[in-house]
Amino acid sequence: MKILKISLFAVAISAVMSSCGSGAAIVATPIQNIDTNPLKTAPLDDAQLKHWPAMDLVKDTVPGMSVDKAYSDIIKKRKGETVIVGVIDSGVDIDHEDLKNVIWTNPGEIAGNGIDDDKNGFVDDIHGWNFLGDIVGENMEYVRIIRKLKPKYEGKSESSISAADRKEFALYKKAVAEYEKESSEITTNKARYEQIISQLKPTHEAMAKKLGKTNYTKEDLAAIKNPSSQEKQQIAMLNQMLNFADSVPEVLEELESGMKYFNGRLDNNFNMTEDFRGILGDNPDDITDNVYGDNNVAGPDPTRENVKHGTHVSGIIAAQRNNGIGMDGVANNVKILVVRAVPDGDEYDKDIALAIRYAVDNGAKVLNTSFGKYYSPHADWVYEAIKYAASKDVLIVNAAGNDGLDLDTVNIYPNDQFDNGSEMADSFLTVGALNFKYGGELVANFSNYGKTNVDVFAPGVKIWSTTPLNTYEFLQGTSMAAPEVAGVAAMIRSYYPNLSAKQVKQILMDSGLSTNTKVVLGDDASNTESFSNISKSGKMVNMYNALIMADKMSK
Repeated sequence: MKILKISLFAVAISAVMSSCGSGAAIVATPIQNIDTNPLKTAPLDDAQLKHWPAMDLVKDTVPGMSVDKAYSDIIKKRKGETVIVGVIDSGVDIDHEDLKNVIWTNPGEIAGNGIDDDKNGFVDDIHGWNFLGDIVGENMEYVRIIRKLKPKYEGKSESSISAADRKEFALYKKAVAEYEKESSEITTNKARYEQIISQLKPTHEAMAKKLGKTNYTKEDLAAIKNPSSQEKQQIAMLNQMLNFADSVPEVLEELESGMKYFNGRLDNNFNMTEDFRGILGDNPDDITDNVYGDNNVAGPDPTRENVKHGTHVSGIIAAQRNNGIGMDGVANNVKILVVRAVPDGDEYDKDIALAIRYAVDNGAKVLNTSFGKYYSPHADWVYEAIKYAASKDVLIVNAAGNDGLDLDTVNIYPNDQFDNGSEMADSFLTVGALNFKYGGELVANFSNYGKTNVDVFAPGVKIWSTTPLNTYEFLQGTSMAAPEVAGVAAMIRSYYPNLSAKQVKQILMDSGLSTNTKVVLGDDASNTESFSNISKSGKMVNMYNALIMADKMSK
């Protein structure tokens, strides 16, 4: 059996945690000395999967954040301050049964009177602001670059370009190459999926009729006596499909979901003709044109797929705890301020810069930014907004991205250190995603990483959370890992409000669990590195330890 090789931040003595209002002192010892803790070999059941980010590595042998342990051993009945967390995302179903009681309400606005009561420029911004209006689909940034520069550079060679325009021309050519590569891959994959579906559907229907059930197994197929040559072919195909899921209907559902994804990318992300932005009436290249959109933070249709992302993120952070329904968010004492700025496609730099400033100006102390892109024409606007947040003592928790890349070799936006340079702000935290399996598979195979540009890791595979219309689903990505950490940050700011955003970031980085175990990075099993070397801290965020360190630092 493999043994955990985990080292933790040095703590000489147990920390005495004082209540923030209750007066009761609590003695707590950080998680440490767990080198002999065995790995979990049994698979997680459905209930455990839904709850794994809250589990504890010592008790449960699952690399969760020890959220349950923190509440039972440290928080108990202590009272904290309310913390506003800004969720900059695709929109949120603010009427969801598990979110409606934790949504921020603007104290300076009177709902529905059509007046800008708080005089911030945004009329009736009761629960936040929607910088996208009715926009749902959007282009990738490189498509917008092509559309903008094509009239100037199409058909021209580098030798014909003036020295002043060569940098812009190089950007245009890079964008064209990216578009041709990505659109070709999507088109090819769509055709492949179509072919599989066209063969699998009738095969499945025929076998379901023969066996009298739709959820047949490999054993059921093997039990068929004297199959015809056609049935042998069908059985072979169905056996292959059952390697990817527990049932063929599940495979078909995944394939149909894939088709929906491919069509969305072709219709929206790679669309070279439609002006999605036009309905807003603003100039996306003018940061001073800064009041547009509306107050509908769920977007034009809260049942749409794109609203799922922001709703899921919000639930991870703050779904109402202990209400007997749905699931428990990481944090209590939280109000979610919704800023809709991320479409189904690449976000505009202007929207993100203004969204950060809006959330900061309305009292958010933690911001979650679960989005990203690899081209940013107005990155300076976002950098200035990040610096503004830092100046107002606001922590930004940012998703690292889902391409399995080393971010020390490529720039992804938003970020706070361009080309591995010095940090532009001391309160910007980038989060990679963990799997629920400790050992070589600890890091999610999709997660970006980087010794310089990723700060910490947190749970991001198969995360159960809120989705529109009072539903719940498993989603995964660094988009899910970031709000796990935002929830922990909110807890620190709630119970230790004297700590600065810079201190909270340092606590999150220093208090986590570390291991020198070799982990697989990306999809290449031969690409391995020590977990301690793939982020700046080399740590997995741990809420129990973070609160202990916060108590010490606050004194």
